[in-house]
Amino acid sequence: MDIKALLIDDEPLILNHLKNAIPWNEMQIELVGTARNGVKGLELVMEFEPDIILCDIRMPLMDGLEFLREIRRLGYETEVIMLTGYQEFEYARLALQHGVKDYILKPINYTELEAAIGKLADEVRSRRSEKRCAERQLQRMIGLANEKMMFDVLMGFAADVPRWGLEEEQGRELQYALFLVDLDDYAQRTVSWTEQERKLWNFAVRNVLQEAIPGQKPHYTVVQMRQGEWCVLLQFERSGNAASSPQMQEWAREIQRAVKDHIKLTVSLAWEQGLLEIGGLSQTYMKLQRGLMLQAGHEQLLPMTEDALARDAAAVSEWQLVEEITSGLKMYDKSKVEQGLGQLKANLPHISERSALGIEKFLQYSIIHLLREMRELDFMNSREEGKMWQHLQHSQNVKDLLNVISELESHIRELEINKKSSELLMISAGEYIQRNLSTDIGVDDIANHLNISSSYFSHLFKNHYGETFVEHLRKQRMELAKTMLRLTSRSVTEIGALVGYSDRRYFSKVFQRYTGVTPTEYREQEEARGSGNVPENAGADSNKQQI
Repeated sequence: MDIKALLIDDEPLILNHLKNAIPWNEMQIELVGTARNGVKGLELVMEFEPDIILCDIRMPLMDGLEFLREIRRLGYETEVIMLTGYQEFEYARLALQHGVKDYILKPINYTELEAAIGKLADEVRSRRSEKRCAERQLQRMIGLANEKMMFDVLMGFAADVPRWGLEEEQGRELQYALFLVDLDDYAQRTVSWTEQERKLWNFAVRNVLQEAIPGQKPHYTVVQMRQGEWCVLLQFERSGNAASSPQMQEWAREIQRAVKDHIKLTVSLAWEQGLLEIGGLSQTYMKLQRGLMLQAGHEQLLPMTEDALARDAAAVSEWQLVEEITSGLKMYDKSKVEQGLGQLKANLPHISERSALGIEKFLQYSIIHLLREMRELDFMNSREEGKMWQHLQHSQNVKDLLNVISELESHIRELEINKKSSELLMISAGEYIQRNLSTDIGVDDIANHLNISSSYFSHLFKNHYGETFVEHLRKQRMELAKTMLRLTSRSVTEIGALVGYSDRRYFSKVFQRYTGVTPTEYREQEEARGSGNVPENAGADSNKQQI
C-alpha cells in the first residue's frame, strides 16, 4: 500500500469506528497506528511519517492544535483532517490557518469522511507522481548535460568543464579512470545491417554498459564516441582511495562479460593504468583508440603497460595524417580531406621505413578507421560502404590497398559534404531520440534542445523522416523492445521501462497493437524459431497498424 494513515482521538469508541467503518484496504491505505492523545500521536508521526492524519481537536496532554503546530515545527508536511464538534468550530477555523486540509464535524458522517480521505489520498499520490517526474526530469537533464560535457572533453573540444557541470561545485576534486570499449569487427559485421538495426544494437550495448559494473562501485558515465565505440569513465575523489591495477583489470572483465552475456557480442577494451586529470582525457582517448587498432583482434583486454606505451609512441607519427583526414571529415572540409589522402599516399615510403606495424597493416587500419568515421557522419550509404569493404577484404598487397584509398578519395571528391542546416538538425534530433528512448520526451524537449520552435521542428521532422514525431518515437521504442525481447532475459516490465513505458500493462497494450501479439507471446515465438545473433529486418512490421 502506498499511503500511510494515523488515527488520533481520545475516545476509544470513535477510534474503533474509524478503524472499521472506513475501507482502508480497498483504498490502498495502510493504518500505521492509533493514539489517544497528541503526545503519543507525535511519537507515531516521528516513527512512521504518515501521509494522512485524522486528529481530534480536544484531547488530554496535547490537544489537536498544539499537535498540529508541533508537527509543522518539525517539518512534517503530512495532510491532516481535523475531527471536531460543532461548538469547537472556532478551533477548526484556527486549524485551517495552520495547514489543516479539511475538518469533519462530530457526530461523524462516515460516507462524507470516506470521500474526504479518498480525495486526499489521490492528491498525495498525484503530488508524489509529479515529484518523481520532476526528479527524473532533473536527473535526465543532469545526465545529458554531464554526458555532453564529457564528450566535448574527450574529443578535445574543451580542456575543462564548467564548475556547475560536475561535482566540483561541491568543492570536490575529481580524477578519472578511463576505459575505451569497442565492439569487435563492428564496421565489417554491421555493413549489411540497416541504420535502424545499427542504432538499436548501439542502444542495447550502451544500456548494458551503464549497468555493467555491479555493487558499490564509483560513479561512472558512459559516453558514446561513435557507433560501436564507447568511453566508460569512473569518477574518484582525489582524496579517496585510488583504483588498483588488478581492480581495473577486473572491471574491464566485468564489462566484457556483461556485453557478451546480455547482447551476445564481444568487445575489446583498452584503459590507462592509474587515474587521470580531466585535462588529460582527450589525449588518453586517442592513445587508447590507437592501442586497440594496433592490437586488432577479438575480446582484447589492453592495459596501457610500458610495452603498449612504447608501441603507441611509435605509432603517433604514423597516425597524424589519418587523424588530419578524420578532422577534415568532421569539419566538413573536403579540401582538407583530399589533401590529407594525397599526403598519405605520398608519404608511404617514409611511413614504411619507421612503421611498427608494417605498411599493409597500417593501410588496412587507416582504411577501417576512415570507413567507420564516414559511416558515423553519414557520408556513405550501405551499398557504397559494402562495396568498399568487399574491395578491402580482397586486397592482398600495398597496391590493392592504395586502390581502395583511391576509391575513397574519388568518393569524397564527388560527395556533397556541406550538408544543409535542416539535415544537420534532423540528424541531431534522431540522435537525441535514440539517447532518450527510455525517458518521457516530447516535441518541446527536442525543439528546445535544437533551439528552434516546436512548429518548425514538426515541419522539418515530417519532411525528413516521412512520419510524425509520435509515430517515429513509438516505432523506435517498439523495435528496441523487440530486440531486447529476442536477445535478453530481462522481464517484460524491465524492458517496458527501458523503452519509456513505466506501466507494464500500457506497454503490453502498445506492443500488441504494433506487432499483433503481446510481449510474452512475441518472446515465445522468437524462442521457438531459434533466432540467432543477426537482428531481423527492423522494418518487418512496417505494414502493421501503428497506434
